[in-house]
Amino acid sequence: MVQYARFVGPNGILHTGRVQHGALQDIPGDPTVLDLLSMPAQRRRDLDVRAGRQQKLPVGRAQYTVPVEPRAIRDFVTFEAHIAGMKKAEEGRAVPPQWYEAPAFVFMNPWSVVPTGAEIPMPSQTEQLDFELEVAMVVKHTVRDVSLEEAPQHIAGFCIMNDWSARDVQRGEMAVGLGPSKGKDFATTIGPWLTTPDELERYREGDRYALEMSVAVNGETVGTDNLRNMSWSFEELLVHASRDAWVGAGDILATGTASQGALAERWARAGGDLVIPPLQVGDVVTMTVEGLGTIENRIGASTSPGHRAGRARRTYGSDRL
Repeated sequence: MVQYARFVGPNGILHTGRVQHGALQDIPGDPTVLDLLSMPAQRRRDLDVRAGRQQKLPVGRAQYTVPVEPRAIRDFVTFEAHIAGMKKAEEGRAVPPQWYEAPAFVFMNPWSVVPTGAEIPMPSQTEQLDFELEVAMVVKHTVRDVSLEEAPQHIAGFCIMNDWSARDVQRGEMAVGLGPSKGKDFATTIGPWLTTPDELERYREGDRYALEMSVAVNGETVGTDNLRNMSWSFEELLVHASRDAWVGAGDILATGTASQGALAERWARAGGDLVIPPLQVGDVVTMTVEGLGTIENRIGASTSPGHRAGRARRTYGSDRL
C-alpha cells in the first residue's frame, strides 16, 4: 500500500522514492517504479523497510520527474457528462450512440510528457489554451487480449493527468475528420507519483473508485467531479485496449476529461461564449485527486518559432469536386 515517485535529489541525482508521512524516502538502488513493482513481494518489502535511511525530502520541496515514461498513451472519453456538455456547442447534437458501444480513445505523444512543476510553454499558434482533468492508469505488464478477470493483475497504479489542449487548433484539425493531434501533442502532465491499487481500496465502490477531483486556475476552483462517474472501469479500458493489440508495460490508459474538467466544456454549455477566459502566460493550473495527490504547472511564454507547413497544393481539380 504505497506511492512511488521519481525525483531529483539535492545532489542532482535522479532517485526513486517512497511517499510516506509527508516525505519522499529514497529507495536503495533507485530502481524504476515499474521494476520495483515487478519485484518479488518480499524483495520489495525489504527495500520499503530500508527506504529513507540515506535521504528524506519533504514532498512539497521535491523536484519531481514523471513516475513512468510510457511508450504509448491511450486517452479515452469515459465521462458521459463531459461529452454531453461538449456536444452542447453543436446545435441539435446529442452523445453519439456509438459512444455507448465501446470506450473510444485517441493516441497521444509520449515524448511530450512532463512532470508536475514543469513550466508549460504557450503553444505558438493558439489563442485558446485549455486543460483537461484526468486520471491515468499505468499498465504493469506487456499484454494482449486481456480478459476482465485477468485485468486487475496488470494494473500497476494511478496518477493524475493533465491533457493540455489548444482548442482553436483542435477544432480546425478535427473538421477534417482526424485528430486531435497538433491541438494536444505539445504537453501532457502526469504525476506527482504513482499510487498502487491497494492504496485505493478504501475508496472502492464496486468496480469504481470514489475519488473527489478538482481543478483550479490561479487558486480559484473552476471544476469538480468524482472518479466514480466513469462510464467504464479501468479494467474494462484495458480489456478494450488490448483486444487484438499489444499494450506495453508502462503504457498509460487515461480516463479522458472529467465533467467540468475543461474550460471547453464550460464554453460549450454556454453556447460558445468564453465564460472563463482561455489560459494566459503566467496562469497556474492545479489539479487534485483524492488519494492521488496534486499536480501544478505554470504557463510560460512560447518557446517555438511557430513554423508552418503552408497550404495544400491542389492536385485533384475543382472541376471534379
